[in-house]
Amino acid sequence: MMRYARRAAVFVALAIGSLGAQETRAVPTPCPDGIPATVQCSLGKDSAGAFYWIAMPAPWNKRLVVHAHGGPDLGAPDAKGSADDLTRWNIWTRMGFAVVASTYHQGGVAVRSAAEDVERSRQQFIAQFGRPERTILHGQSWGAGVAARTAELFGARDMQGRVPYDAVLLTSGVLGGASLSYDFRMDLRVVYQAVCGDHPRADEPQYPLWRGLLVDAKLTRAQLADRVDACTGVRKPAAARSPEQAQHLATILAAVRVPERTLIAHLNWGTWHFQDIVTKRTNGANPFTTTGVTYAGGAALNDKIARYVADSVAVATLSADADPTGRIPVPVLTMHAIDDPTAFVELESTFRHTMERAGRAKALVQLFTQDSEHSYLSDAQYVSAMHALLAWVERGATPTPTAVAASCARVEPTYDPAKGCRFVPSYTPAPLSSRVPNRAKPGSPK
Repeated sequence: MMRYARRAAVFVALAIGSLGAQETRAVPTPCPDGIPATVQCSLGKDSAGAFYWIAMPAPWNKRLVVHAHGGPDLGAPDAKGSADDLTRWNIWTRMGFAVVASTYHQGGVAVRSAAEDVERSRQQFIAQFGRPERTILHGQSWGAGVAARTAELFGARDMQGRVPYDAVLLTSGVLGGASLSYDFRMDLRVVYQAVCGDHPRADEPQYPLWRGLLVDAKLTRAQLADRVDACTGVRKPAAARSPEQAQHLATILAAVRVPERTLIAHLNWGTWHFQDIVTKRTNGANPFTTTGVTYAGGAALNDKIARYVADSVAVATLSADADPTGRIPVPVLTMHAIDDPTAFVELESTFRHTMERAGRAKALVQLFTQDSEHSYLSDAQYVSAMHALLAWVERGATPTPTAVAASCARVEPTYDPAKGCRFVPSYTPAPLSSRVPNRAKPGSPK
């Protein structure tokens, strides 16, 4: 979470106190750090209990970005939530766009619920500031899946023939849905346990790993990180690892192709997010399969792997909530780092197939950059992507990766030239199966 200026934190606390349980108009609130001084921020609470931030620049270009944040966070909604996204994405207000961002009214892996919150935030903006000339729906990371579902569920034209969202921008997206996006973390759980045997330890209550963690378990993230480091030395320089640690780490990374630097983070998600999924979304049933999967490492590893078969109802429940259908009625532009360590670039291949199955392939353009980050790439790249998306909407000019790269070079001197432009127009992602082994799941979408 970003750091607030002291006076802003005090004002936020006062604003929270003025927001009752019912839907409230946004009240003026000091902007988070990093927002231009010309921007006016406000904070409100919708009828479902989600807080929402509005950032209004002066002058305003009459265009709105509706932002769907990543995560997901597992706790209760917090008025500070989404504030860091206003800072991270201050490029939109610097370009003259207004921004509205919901915190979501419930924590956890609940995509449709978050999509409903996003749509309510758009409606709140219109009720208080009027209808913008253009509305762009922007989803980042897990929020890209939320944004895709928002556009599918709420993107139809109204009685006046107007679309609520003119276009969709999905950045660093987790776009395989629950059916495909989480399999590698299940793989990580079983491979890690086969190698290290300490999550859970032998002297702790045992449970099937697809549960993530027992509800009453006291394990903390710091304690889990210590266990991973003790087994693999992952937080140490390579030269400081023992031969046994180095071998453990090499075995895990060869079997589950996650980057070394995000190993602990992915294991966290495969612990507490899986706990949320099983206890709150699938009624205790297992949505994950490891049976039939062969992991790099030979029999010495595969003979130790815990084998599970997914419950068909659990798979269908997660799919219905989180899987994109591709039925997005407006232009969609995606942007993804080729070496994204959190949301693998191969998920873009899956999303393209989703759009193709829905007959919407011509509504999708995908951009790829030679970056190795997930949370934010560069100002110039986002600016050129937004320009291309607006040109597509307003002039019918379908962008090409080559044209966007050329546009980026033109805006680079103005927008943080030190970070620059790294588009790779010729890049095509490999299928997700090249990185995450396929598996048969009862009840999974075909």
